[in-house]
Amino acid sequence: MAQQQPQTGPAGAAGHPDGPAPAPDLPPRVAKVYGEWDLATVPAFAGGFINFGYWAELGDLTGRRLTEADRVRSEQDLYRLVLGTFGETRGRGALEAGCGRGLGCALALREFGLDPVIGLDAHPDQIARARAAHAELLAGDAGGTGRLMFVLGSAQRMPLTADTVDCLYSVEAVQHFRSPAAFAREAVRVLRPGGRLALTTFFARTAAAARELPGLLPPYADGLDVPHVIDEFAGTLAAAGLRDITVRAIGDAVWEPYDRYMAQQPELSDDEWPRRYLTAYETGLLDYYLLTAVAPRRAGR
Repeated sequence: MAQQQPQTGPAGAAGHPDGPAPAPDLPPRVAKVYGEWDLATVPAFAGGFINFGYWAELGDLTGRRLTEADRVRSEQDLYRLVLGTFGETRGRGALEAGCGRGLGCALALREFGLDPVIGLDAHPDQIARARAAHAELLAGDAGGTGRLMFVLGSAQRMPLTADTVDCLYSVEAVQHFRSPAAFAREAVRVLRPGGRLALTTFFARTAAAARELPGLLPPYADGLDVPHVIDEFAGTLAAAGLRDITVRAIGDAVWEPYDRYMAQQPELSDDEWPRRYLTAYETGLLDYYLLTAVAPRRAGR
């Protein structure tokens, strides 16, 4: 069965029912970190995926030195963990909210056969980098089949028509979203009835923990991240109409190996603040979670 393509305009962005969305209004710290600073170039995020990684698929790590290749594999495996929740993916349309350089979009297309894949990001520099990084793949699609595209826009007001994709995923981006409720509503709108949502990132475990985290982790204090509370976030998804919501803590396969990798790299071992995440995990303030949900089957659709 042929898949419905996003309705695109001259700039390649699909239409929102309320008309064209304004350029995303980025918090200053987000604009700087993903703009002139470009977090993908920081050695702690080797490979450019910009996530803490899922290390469980690397086998027994006891007693061995973790390499940069291990680090990159862990970041790819976090995407594979998320995309693997969709079941049969070949030929299904997908959207990544917070795509960064688009490396996860290319992985989704290449390894999972999701097609088309739309990468959405609120930072114009990231969209430019994604288009540059995948210029050959995009050029090979000159016939306009739209297998891969990158669109500037906010996850809280997606520039897409309703019922556009079968699968919506996000990998370590939700901590930047200022309005989980707006994201949840948009997820319901752009997913086809019965479509699937999967996302992963770090969340505060409780409201009290959310109040403590800015004192421990600078990204919460300086406005880069928002300490969303896991139960509240899951409740927000449910309130928007998403169903069959699952929440799985995966911090045991994230924080300790990531911290050990950092400690073993001479150029990274003195970079103290990223290693505070293990402290936050061990003291019960935050954890890393995988969430999945199913879009409602709306009457008349």
